[in-house]
Amino acid sequence: MSLLLRISRLIDWINERVGRSVMWLVLIAVVISAGNALVRKLFNTSSNALLEIQWYLFAAMFMLAAGYTFLRNEHVRIDIITSRLSPRGQNIVDVIGILLFMLPMAVLILWLSWPIVMASIASGEVSQNYGGLIRWPVKLLLPLGLGLLVLQAVSELIKRIAFLTGHGPNPLRKKSAGGGTEELVAAIKASSGKGAGREGGQ
Repeated sequence: MSLLLRISRLIDWINERVGRSVMWLVLIAVVISAGNALVRKLFNTSSNALLEIQWYLFAAMFMLAAGYTFLRNEHVRIDIITSRLSPRGQNIVDVIGILLFMLPMAVLILWLSWPIVMASIASGEVSQNYGGLIRWPVKLLLPLGLGLLVLQAVSELIKRIAFLTGHGPNPLRKKSAGGGTEELVAAIKASSGKGAGREGGQ
């Protein structure tokens, strides 16, 4: 079990780093969206590439943060039944759900999406819109995101089994009271503080 828990911690570390990096895409998407709107209003022009990069970024946020959301136990739950169960009962339900539903679904979609991505790369698929972007990067997000989700599902399965066998804490406890927005704001403030410190030292 100790080896499995080390593997679980490694997977958690990967999804933690990916999730914290993906948070910055929210800021980038807002800046691009605001800039594109401003240019359209002031100069009566726009760019299909800028429009498409916005939904590329949204797709990246959604897909790449799926494993991080699972790690933080922040995904949507329907607790009508499980809220009445003990922590042990809740973890047993989660083990069944991961094994019978989440993992098969994620692996199947990942397997079916891979040939589509490869075909897009091989053909050099490009947006049909004038000035649009190449398509394979956004399609690649599907197997990448599902791969991270599958890894996190394995990690969560290990942690739930560890809890049920008395080798670990309850993984269903929320890992943070705050959300991603608070963490992003804190990261921006930290970056600003470092920049101000460097300027003051010059």
